[in-house]
Amino acid sequence: MKILLTGATGQVGHALAARLRRHELLLPGRAELDLASPAAIAAYIDRERPDLIINPAAYTAVDKAESEAEAARLVNAEAPKALAQAAARHGIALVHFSTDYVFDGSKDAPYVETDATGPMSVYGRTKLDGELAIAQSGCSAWILRTSWVFGTHGGNFMKTILRLAQERDKLSIVNDQWGAPTSSQTIADALATMLERNPGAEDAQGIAAHIHASAGIYHLTCGGQTNWHQYARRVVDAMPALGLTPRVAAADIAGIPTDAYPTPARRPKNSRLATVKLERTFNLVLPTWEFALDQCLRELARQP
Repeated sequence: MKILLTGATGQVGHALAARLRRHELLLPGRAELDLASPAAIAAYIDRERPDLIINPAAYTAVDKAESEAEAARLVNAEAPKALAQAAARHGIALVHFSTDYVFDGSKDAPYVETDATGPMSVYGRTKLDGELAIAQSGCSAWILRTSWVFGTHGGNFMKTILRLAQERDKLSIVNDQWGAPTSSQTIADALATMLERNPGAEDAQGIAAHIHASAGIYHLTCGGQTNWHQYARRVVDAMPALGLTPRVAAADIAGIPTDAYPTPARRPKNSRLATVKLERTFNLVLPTWEFALDQCLRELARQP
């Protein structure tokens, strides 16, 4: 297939580019495709006519978005809208990535796809606006919500902890926000499997029919649950096996409430997403976050 993949330099985009490399990939940089320009998006798709559009690109600076709301809106809401409208116009299918931040975190159980949304931040609101614009466009689309993404490429919480644990004697980490850390590799593997289970031909018409038949919102995260404090402890516990020496022991990392670590953007305290719909629809078994984390850390240790 000829696939337009946005955000190929980001965590998810980078993993997808590697996983889908047997296809013809369009990987435009900002000079080729300005996601802040709906007109540029429309012109690019009119010219290239991909068989499939995959959009993991996003404005992900959650706190910065509070003061840069317009920039976040352009990339998180207007760009998906333009991609979806162009996809609908040409009969192209779309895969779009969204976030747990569309919820307010007040539910006691994991969120399912039909739960009411209630974003508490500019980032969450703009991502939800992107979802709604895609739904209103009429294109065939999968909207995949994920959470707490980490990987060997790019910046993330796992890498921050690896660095801070070597620099500081004390660490205090929030312990009342719950979710499932999800590796970019898990996301890429899951999407590749979803696409490969296409009963039709691998062309624009076949893939559009496949996605149309199962169109909708799906939650895609690793299994299990944890909080940022427990997550940090597991990362630090793994450091000696990576040849790294932490200055702080995992057991000595302090847990603190969200209120003790104020940030410009409010975070949901419950970011758990139920993945039953995705697993049943596509006959998938997603790994636990612990397995995915250990796999990622081993890969990181092998890198020069």
